[in-house]
Amino acid sequence: MLKSAFLGCGPRAYAHADAYRFVKEARMAAICDLDAKRLNDFGEKFSIAGRYSDIHAMLDKEKPDILHIVTPPPLRASLMQIAADHRVPGVTIEKPIALQGEDFREVSRFLNGSPTKFTVNHQLRYHPRVVELRKAVLGGEIGDVRFIHGTSGLNMAGQGTHITDLIFGFNRESPPVRVFGHVSGGSSLRGGHGAPAMAGAEILFENGVHGCIACGLHAPSLGKEYPNWAHKRIAVYGTKGFIHWTMHGWEKSVDGRHETGKHEYGAEDVLGQAGHTDALAEWIRD
Repeated sequence: MLKSAFLGCGPRAYAHADAYRFVKEARMAAICDLDAKRLNDFGEKFSIAGRYSDIHAMLDKEKPDILHIVTPPPLRASLMQIAADHRVPGVTIEKPIALQGEDFREVSRFLNGSPTKFTVNHQLRYHPRVVELRKAVLGGEIGDVRFIHGTSGLNMAGQGTHITDLIFGFNRESPPVRVFGHVSGGSSLRGGHGAPAMAGAEILFENGVHGCIACGLHAPSLGKEYPNWAHKRIAVYGTKGFIHWTMHGWEKSVDGRHETGKHEYGAEDVLGQAGHTDALAEWIRD
């Protein structure tokens, strides 16, 4: 059983920790936060005895196998460097990890040659419904993939990274060879996930598949009854049919046979987070 530690005990960290009800390969052992109340509230909630206000002290003493970095975006690149310096075997980081070009350059410098295995916390890949639909697509049920359309109600930093990752996942990780992108609107530049209010891109992949992304104010709505964060979706179109996943339901149409259903996002997400954590544990052991 691997040992896990948390850096950051804010609201998003609770979702990471709650998933340990279903994690098979690791257990929570230590947490770190500068806010004493937040640290202790989190520790009491999840019965975690190891509590620290200094990241170096926690990593030196606890020597975790897995580190969850769940902090505000501007801090993540420098904290990844600390994890690499301490040779933590595996780290999962909330997205996005690089808001500016200098963040990307900083991360790139220490990633090459680092013994630490880093993964961005894209838990949607491990949602049971997404796993099922991805298996159908990669197994050829909808024929040869031609076009993938991904959208989100929040901006590129808030949710667009999730959608982009799903597009790659449904397209066998084929690299892009040409991208045309555009952004507009400054209403969401400030805040925890600062980015233009609208972003879009057309992508040509190496395998010939075309993709389209729309994030923010101009993205399709899944219904006025849902809040603005509840509009993530992806559709994959092939020569024999299509699949469509949203935060609330799914469709699959193959050779004229149409299936549809609903799911509860929270129930899917906690299992997705557990699946992501277990996948990192398996990668560490590989």
